[in-house]
Amino acid sequence: MKILSAQQLAEADLSTINKNQITSNDLMERIAQLIFERIHQRLQGSPVPIKIFCGIGKNGGDGLALARHMIQHGYHVKVYVTNFSKKRAPEFLFHYDKIKEVTKDWPVLLSSKEDFPEINQQDIIVDAIFGTGINRPIEGWMIDLVHYINKSPAFKLAIDVPSGLYANTPQVIDAPIIQAQHTFSFETPKLSFYLPQTGKYAGTFEVIKIGLDPEYLMKATPLAQIITPDAARSMYKPREKFSHKGDYGHVLTMAGSKGKVGAAILAAGAAMNMGAGKVTAYLPEEASDLLQSSLPEVMTITGKGEHFITDFEHDLKDITLCVGPGLSTGDDVKHALAKALSQQSKPLVIDADGLNILSEKPEYWKMVPNNSILTPHDGELQRLVGEWTDDYDRLEKAKKLSTDKDVILVLKGAHTIIVSGKSMYINDTGNPGMATAGSGDVLAGVIAGLLAQSYDPLTAAVFGVFIHGTSGDIASQTYAHEGLKASIISNFVGAAILELFRPEPQQQPQQAPQQ
Repeated sequence: MKILSAQQLAEADLSTINKNQITSNDLMERIAQLIFERIHQRLQGSPVPIKIFCGIGKNGGDGLALARHMIQHGYHVKVYVTNFSKKRAPEFLFHYDKIKEVTKDWPVLLSSKEDFPEINQQDIIVDAIFGTGINRPIEGWMIDLVHYINKSPAFKLAIDVPSGLYANTPQVIDAPIIQAQHTFSFETPKLSFYLPQTGKYAGTFEVIKIGLDPEYLMKATPLAQIITPDAARSMYKPREKFSHKGDYGHVLTMAGSKGKVGAAILAAGAAMNMGAGKVTAYLPEEASDLLQSSLPEVMTITGKGEHFITDFEHDLKDITLCVGPGLSTGDDVKHALAKALSQQSKPLVIDADGLNILSEKPEYWKMVPNNSILTPHDGELQRLVGEWTDDYDRLEKAKKLSTDKDVILVLKGAHTIIVSGKSMYINDTGNPGMATAGSGDVLAGVIAGLLAQSYDPLTAAVFGVFIHGTSGDIASQTYAHEGLKASIISNFVGAAILELFRPEPQQQPQQAPQQ
């Protein structure tokens, strides 16, 4: 699924109107009907009070059209118009007149703090004040309205975007923005929904397909793409009946050090769980017995160092290298990593201390094969690219590093983002329970396991992140978020693959929002 910019969505609106020979008001009527159907499916005629706050632009027109549909179906609706300017969009005026046809209870004009209505806990607030066209912070008494709505105990539903939130451009941190519990987004999600600084304002969200011009949507270059189950399913490579372990590659993990042998165990185990034909762990001397007792399927090779990997003596021909989890960053370890990199021609996975060493030893970059996959958390990324001013600057710096070094970046987070040159892929699987020690080591092993099976590097990164997140989602159904451990996530990799091919369950009618 593509994520388009606010400008692209406006162009798609115009293209749809021209090709279908309809008016902007007709398109808004379609949108209002679709939103009403979603709300009605949940509320089923509940007498809950609904307060719709409308701006005086197109988003306000959407709100007025929605109000008309809800009034016609017997809902208890009160409409408030934010009278912050004398200007009125033609679409707003059209739907403002239309609401006269269904009610004598005229919309209330709000012009100052004194006009704010009482909001109760049992109310549902619909935010239709500002849409994606907003390009500057909310000002004046409207700031007070945003704070007033946010402080209220009512359930808050946003139309297209929460008012004050930009769709895809940087904005002032802590600007006045409606804090929605749920958002209906038109046609595509917005990039801001997936970023830590801004995603919190959208709450949960769902995309409503409003019938925009399919030709325009197909040709449009997206800001990013969401990894959907259908896309992930198409990436999967089924196994041949008469295959053998040699057909599925050999992963070598260069990981672990004193006190961090668990990282090596997690990475090697995840590579095995992801289907690598063979996995070998390159370890410090003291770690071999511990790993073999934990993972009897994994072979081990020990270097000369007792507590750390201080050398590297192994032939990497036809082997996929996964380096970094729990590795440590001492001088001898750096020397060992340099020896390993110097003989590696295939793309590899670099995680954790492997990334930290790269940030300290920039001369090592010349030994990193093209299309290698780097899996940094924000601290590791910052050491590689420097500080950033906001989430958008973070993405731009990541794109530059990916382009300059010809590598693929996996930016770990609530919505992990894969960066390949100027292209971005956003993962929508996973849950807060995966914020646990070792989860990243498992991800590194999963991606290495796919690389070993001859998945191309970008597919290995994208598919690996999706499967890793799905593993956590399935595991959380048994262990809850609090009970998730990295080893549990790893053990659900097979279940995540099976989930790709399960029939979709039939949707049940949803209940009204809990107040």
